[in-house]
Amino acid sequence: MQHHIAFMQRALELATNAESHGEVPVGAVLVLNGDIIGEGYNQVISLHDPSAHAEAMAIRAAGQALQNYRLVDTTLYVTLEPCAMCAGLITHARVKTLVYGAADPRTGATGSAITVINHPSMNHQVEVISGVMADQCGELLRQFFRRRR
Repeated sequence: MQHHIAFMQRALELATNAESHGEVPVGAVLVLNGDIIGEGYNQVISLHDPSAHAEAMAIRAAGQALQNYRLVDTTLYVTLEPCAMCAGLITHARVKTLVYGAADPRTGATGSAITVINHPSMNHQVEVISGVMADQCGELLRQFFRRRR
């Protein structure tokens, strides 16, 4: 569990970076054999790209680092439960394990709102570990949205 905390702390740092750029504070780190191979944070506004979610940015960076679109045996740490788009991306990239912090009851696609990851029709199944540093991840988002209102 301690290794999950260290990588989630890095994802939280990236989420804070997103917030400093006016983005929704979500961060992601992709790990292979204990090493970070990709990092990302939400950049949808700054890149004018609706697909530039934290998970997608980390997965893109890892794909480039490994020169492979299959990210077998990797673990993705993300501060917020992935949406349907990111859940599909995680599945297609063959990420082995997803570790996320805060649940997203409105758009979470690992079972909170809908189930995309580990849907019975999918041929790739992802180990999902939820709630790692959930309080800290959720509080960062709550504070961001309070300030925006």
